[in-house]
Amino acid sequence: MELNAIYTFEKEHMSKSIDALKRDFQTLRSGKVNISILDNIHVDYYGTPTPLNQVASVMASDAVTITISPWEKKILKDIERAIAEANIGVNPGNDGESVKLYFPPMTVEQRQDSAKHAKAMGEKARVAIRNIRKEANDKIKKLEKDKVLSEDMVKKGEGEVQKITDDFIKTVDELVKQKEAELLKV
Repeated sequence: MELNAIYTFEKEHMSKSIDALKRDFQTLRSGKVNISILDNIHVDYYGTPTPLNQVASVMASDAVTITISPWEKKILKDIERAIAEANIGVNPGNDGESVKLYFPPMTVEQRQDSAKHAKAMGEKARVAIRNIRKEANDKIKKLEKDKVLSEDMVKKGEGEVQKITDDFIKTVDELVKQKEAELLKV
């Protein structure tokens, strides 16, 4: 009974690591623009730092352009300033109605750099998963120490923990491989 709770704990936390990796991947720039590159940008809205998507509609007009249409025209300059300060690699253009961000096609070096970042994000996820494995194994050892589990049950439990860990590491490796292929594809 206690082992199943440990397995459930391990799977839930490792799934969260996978979700975090996927969110991290969205911040990487690939060949076509993704509006999530603006997720961390906050605009000064009546003295309150407010997420950009709460003061304007944000959409990808085409593969290289993001259009930001504020609900109040008077905050155009604030949006422009927030984007410039965020340093996302583009200069905002203001046409009086909306702010447009033009992302020039990525160079080979930029693609390779993004692929390196994807690998680093994957390694961070692997480390998180290994830490969860250690925590699960520590819980099993504690149950053994408290005489709740026999030595055979401990071996079986640690084997199952390792199997779950291997499955999640394999998922991370596949996600990194897919992201690298996407980033390096011209």
